[in-house]
Amino acid sequence: MVDLESEVPPLPPRYRFRDLLLGDQGWQNDDRVQVEFYMNENTFKERLKLFFIKNQRSSLRIRLFNFSLKLLSCFLYIIRVLLENPSQGNEWSHIFWVNRSLPLWGLQVSVALISLFETILLGYLSYKGNIWEQILRIPFILEIINAVPFIISIFWPSLRNLFVPVFLNCWLAKHALENMINDLHRAIQRTQSAMFNQVLILISTLLCLIFTCICGIQHLERIGKKLNLFDSLYFCIVTFSTVGFGDVTPETWSSKLFVVAMICVALVVLPIQFEQLAYLWMERQKSGGNYSRHRAQTEKHVVLCVSSLKIDLLMDFLNEFYAHPRLQDYYVVILCPTEMDVQVRRVLQIPMWSQRVIYLQGSALKDQDLLRAKMDDAEACFILSSRCEVDRTSSDHQTILRAWAVKDFAPNCPLYVQILKPENKFHIKFADHVVCEEEFKYAMLALNCICPATSTLITLLVHTSRGQEGQQSPEQWQKMYGRCSGNEVYHIVLEESTFFAEYEGKSFTYASFHAHKKFGVCLIGIRREDNKNILLNPGPRCIMNATDICFYINITKEENSAFKNHDHQKKSNVSRSFYHGPSRLPVHSIIASMGTVAIDLQDTSCRSASGPTLSLPSEGNKEVRRPSIAPVLEVADTSSIQTCDLLSDQSEDETTPDEEMSSNVEYAKGYPPYSPYIGSSPTFCHLLHEKVPFCCLRLDKSCQHNCYEDAKAYGFKNKLIIVAAETAGNGLYNFIVPLRAYYRPKKELNPVILLLDNPLDDLLRCGVTFAANMVVVDKESTMSAEEDYMADAKTIVNVQTLFRLFSSLSIITELTHPANMRFMQFRAKDCYSLALSKLEKKERERGSNLAFMFRLPFAAGRVFSISMLDTLLYQSFVKDYMISITRLLLGLDTTPGSGFLCSMKITEDDLWIRTYARLYQKLCSSTGDVPIGIYRTESQKLTTSECREIASQSQISISVEEWEDTKDAKEQGHHRSNHRNSTSSDQSDHPLLRRKSMQWARRLSRKGPKHSGKTAEKITQQRLNLYRRSERQELAELVKNRMKHLGLSTVGYDEMNDHQSTLSYILINPSPDTRLELNDVVYLIRPDPLAYLPNGEPSRKNSICNTTGQDSREETQL
Repeated sequence: MVDLESEVPPLPPRYRFRDLLLGDQGWQNDDRVQVEFYMNENTFKERLKLFFIKNQRSSLRIRLFNFSLKLLSCFLYIIRVLLENPSQGNEWSHIFWVNRSLPLWGLQVSVALISLFETILLGYLSYKGNIWEQILRIPFILEIINAVPFIISIFWPSLRNLFVPVFLNCWLAKHALENMINDLHRAIQRTQSAMFNQVLILISTLLCLIFTCICGIQHLERIGKKLNLFDSLYFCIVTFSTVGFGDVTPETWSSKLFVVAMICVALVVLPIQFEQLAYLWMERQKSGGNYSRHRAQTEKHVVLCVSSLKIDLLMDFLNEFYAHPRLQDYYVVILCPTEMDVQVRRVLQIPMWSQRVIYLQGSALKDQDLLRAKMDDAEACFILSSRCEVDRTSSDHQTILRAWAVKDFAPNCPLYVQILKPENKFHIKFADHVVCEEEFKYAMLALNCICPATSTLITLLVHTSRGQEGQQSPEQWQKMYGRCSGNEVYHIVLEESTFFAEYEGKSFTYASFHAHKKFGVCLIGIRREDNKNILLNPGPRCIMNATDICFYINITKEENSAFKNHDHQKKSNVSRSFYHGPSRLPVHSIIASMGTVAIDLQDTSCRSASGPTLSLPSEGNKEVRRPSIAPVLEVADTSSIQTCDLLSDQSEDETTPDEEMSSNVEYAKGYPPYSPYIGSSPTFCHLLHEKVPFCCLRLDKSCQHNCYEDAKAYGFKNKLIIVAAETAGNGLYNFIVPLRAYYRPKKELNPVILLLDNPLDDLLRCGVTFAANMVVVDKESTMSAEEDYMADAKTIVNVQTLFRLFSSLSIITELTHPANMRFMQFRAKDCYSLALSKLEKKERERGSNLAFMFRLPFAAGRVFSISMLDTLLYQSFVKDYMISITRLLLGLDTTPGSGFLCSMKITEDDLWIRTYARLYQKLCSSTGDVPIGIYRTESQKLTTSECREIASQSQISISVEEWEDTKDAKEQGHHRSNHRNSTSSDQSDHPLLRRKSMQWARRLSRKGPKHSGKTAEKITQQRLNLYRRSERQELAELVKNRMKHLGLSTVGYDEMNDHQSTLSYILINPSPDTRLELNDVVYLIRPDPLAYLPNGEPSRKNSICNTTGQDSREETQL
């Protein structure tokens, strides 16, 4: 067999410069073949195609030249008509023959030759195998009609005056214009041009129709009225506009037929063009078009990126963003992948928003859409997560990709990102400001258990308000509450401040107290020039410098304030004549107006003991020494500061030997050994010496280490905190750490029970009957609903069930939508709640952003929505320090030397202080604490309708009360003679008005007839107990029977002790003259105990340094 490889001749060597350098060795074994690619592009046809068609710039020039030729031909036709003298007679020869001068004929022939040559050349280059497809094209036919007669007239001179419908070249000009615009858009890489193209096509089509009709009517009327071009133009405009005056009409049948044909063409062509234009307009309205580059370079704008835009989210953003005066000229560009909602479209059509808000439908992951939004020129980009999705992790993943895409496209654009899960935070550490929802949510829920209504306090601080809410209300608490809600956090450099400039070189507590006394502002923290960290209440040892940035709470910032000095006598008269009672308004009267605030400066001189603001104890008793308050020193004196030694176990936990033996839990202070997620702030807290086995964490199941199966069996000394959540996520770390913070004494640490499901049996086993607080976290699986506001339905109904079963339980609930807070602790016949609902509607009509603030559950801190903290991210655009301050207040961040938020309760022993200013002075001079607000609880007044309802049900109340008194007497083992005493003791827990109504009903029953026998009275009593017992008694009986069935003790379950007749609210930075009331809870920012060590003296005890709701507390002598 012949070897085929041996028959193939070797390739000749190809000498290259490399071969000459390497010698013969380089090419002897080189069997490579040089291949030239794209050889077909080197042909003459391909080069012409590249020049005329493929190349964008050269093709654009060719089409522009062709367009100019067509316009020139039409212009020459008009010149021919104007130069022609109207001929006499009505012969048909005037239709086919015209008068054309020789120079004009020469120009028209030249144009025709060039146009025909170009048309044939382009047809040849675009030929794809079907010649009839090229010949039967309308542009080619029109070109033949308009060019061939002129070329023939070159060889046949008698045809030089033949009429040629050159005016039809306007349609060829329109075709060339369309191609030219397409090439132009390809050359400049502009893709969003469909709307412009369609408008251009519509206009050019309309012009071509009018021009064709004008020229056709004028030519056909050469044998009729001999109309000129102007008359033809007038006739066409009148006809196409459907006016039809009738003064100019065609006479010949040919011109009439031509008009009919043109109208039919217009009726077919124009509606199609208008339909396409309307469709593109609607699509552009959906997508939003573009944000112009010129506007982006001359005006400022921010971009809001969201997965889906809801009306509540939009209004919260717009109201908070435009609440700041310097942002009024900003534009807001919304970039959303979904179509605009109907409600959103309705809102954006309001003139106030339509001029400043631009909606673009697009994705942040596409550079084209980011270019449409001009992201590289934006002042900021807000990226919000969709919290209504079932899979919140997936929502975070989308947010992370959006943040990466924006950072890649516009590296210099500041990013404000909202994330849901804390474990996803480290992916967006590059963002300028980040708010993690679960971090803030669980931290606020935890602090609500320690400092009541912390969620309401933070919400009011991060909302922009003018403090005008509730000022039209007749109730005093609503006026004070609404007025104080206008306080916000502001900043100013100390040397530039009127408030704080005089305190340079003095201690922080001295500056804070005297600024509040003189101006009514509350100095809460500073930031050094050489340090980026904010220090909340750095303590009395901190000396103020001129370059320090001061952070303070006030109704408005200092730059918008005007200062007016008044003499002391005039001010005293004003205070006596206008303000009376314990809840009067401030003497310094901070009056808010449009952009400015007038502050009447208080007199800093000491008040006399006989003044109307302070009623000191009587001096009649010689043995009682008048209480006094030490002045706040300009420079801290170590001996005058009585700090709590929180690092010493002996000083903080002074327990008796019996308590030490009963408590087998040992704690040590340190940092948690494990971090649940990357980016969590290390917090110094109480830790167990040994890790508890996992099996011991199950409360409802016994293990080899213990045999307890319910919370009662553990014998906890402190009340429980129950957390009802769907899953045990990493966010719970931020709930547990504040409850185990190092500054909390060991004896006050509450056991925390996590309840992943809340049926009644599990609630009873985990000790709900003797729990201090129950925290209900919004369920993630219920956040997605067909109707948005129904996402909270399950949570609301479950909490309402708990509220009815355990009325004395303090329940703290998180909801998705703030509007659903009105359903918390819902009572259909509560007239007071209905009045608050009307007040909320009025405040919303007045333009308030905090209309929901007067709802009793929110004011008392029993409910909040995490969506209300969205304003924290929006405020950070103007106040870049707000996120840091909020994290410090909530304990999410711990900066060395920065204080922490805590609370104290005013007892009867503390009422001698009497005013908020004296309390401020006492705290600053003794412990260095800075108060920032008051949580006050008052009795709710019953309305007239409620009193009528009580009166109408007096007989039922009598029977119920006697039945309860008999039952309590039997359970406690008392005799019938002690019935009255037991009744009075039980009633002491009730509100005052209800107790008086029960006593009146009891006296009324004693005056009734007593001639019936004991048997009949007993039967009547049993009937009343069975058929007329209250709903609350039925619920209580249900709970007790269930507890007995589970083997649980019913001792401690108090079904009648509730707080439905009380209302609570917050006064942020109240006036110095605000009187303290019993059971007031004062919010404090306490200095960091780790910043300095005490002098070894045991901390003294008093009742002013107590934390709320505890029996044994650390105290400081007042």
